[in-house]
Amino acid sequence: MAIGRQDLEFKLRQIESAVGETRDAAKNMGIVVAVGVVVVIAAAFLFGRRKGEKSERTLVEVYRVKG
Repeated sequence: MAIGRQDLEFKLRQIESAVGETRDAAKNMGIVVAVGVVVVIAAAFLFGRRKGEKSERTLVEVYRVKG
């Protein structure tokens, strides 16, 4: 059985389509991960901000020690 030009072209097209599908899946996964990171950062910011509003004012005491 001889391998002809058509056989090689067919196989290369199959490989190209598989690579394209993998690239698209990876790109979509990257977008999902990026959106997830943004949501987590925004939630941490909002919860921290709300917690800061509930606390009493901060009191700083300064003592001078004569030496």
